[in-house]
Amino acid sequence: MQNEVRINSRTANVELLGKEGSKYRALIDGREYEFDVVRVEPGIYSVLHNGKSTNMEMIEVGKANHYSVKTLTNQYEVEVIDALTRYRNNTKGDLASAGNVITTPMPGKVVRIPVKEGEEVEAGQTVITISAMKMESEYKSAFHGTVKKILVNEGDTIEGHQPLIELESLED
Repeated sequence: MQNEVRINSRTANVELLGKEGSKYRALIDGREYEFDVVRVEPGIYSVLHNGKSTNMEMIEVGKANHYSVKTLTNQYEVEVIDALTRYRNNTKGDLASAGNVITTPMPGKVVRIPVKEGEEVEAGQTVITISAMKMESEYKSAFHGTVKKILVNEGDTIEGHQPLIELESLED
């Protein structure tokens, strides 16, 4: 699976070639690399590459696939642009017109619905997780509001552009 990864102002083409246990092989801008990545605790990782170990903190910020990555001496703003993100960016007008209705651009399966009807949600809070194309995507509320209606159940197979959750804004 090929992705673009923006690190600060640089963009790299990254393709995961394989994973065995904690060892990863990746093609980055046409060059092959091997890493050993261990999750130390939530958001903290130890990465071993060419005999050098680096600890990093990786926190999702703002939107899905946007991260702040900190090492002992550096900080990076990272955005992973996967197939789903590219699709969303190419159909932004269609998705924006959906207003208060959460939809997904492609068919998939509902993995998790961590909210209930009538529940108050904050801007950026995950309201549904969908699995599509062998990857999970979290869909978040764009505003402070309430869950008006949940139109699917966990485990359901869904179609592209199918309404999933209706939200109602509590913002003025």
